[in-house]
Amino acid sequence: MKTFFGGIFIEKEKLEEEKIYHPIKLEYYKKINEEEFINGKNSKFGISVVKTEYLPEGTKVERKDIKYLTNDENKLEKILDLFKNNEVTPIGVEDIICDLTKTMF
Repeated sequence: MKTFFGGIFIEKEKLEEEKIYHPIKLEYYKKINEEEFINGKNSKFGISVVKTEYLPEGTKVERKDIKYLTNDENKLEKILDLFKNNEVTPIGVEDIICDLTKTMF
């Protein structure tokens, strides 16, 4: 099951600094792996990060899912807050998770 945690549009000024002239939305989701957790497999919580670019020729969507991240919902929400506040895109998810595992887990 996946629940919406939060979303943002990247500020126009930040995009223009990078020579990007179309809106980009980032969405963050909490994933709950209830069935696997009940059976004693893996972690209970994961995340999903979705980036939607609104291009003149249509939308382009990228996503990154980390299915098994932690059993601690508070840690998961701290990670999602960090991602949202720092506008983390799908391409950066794995590197940041690797860095966080050294300090949070």
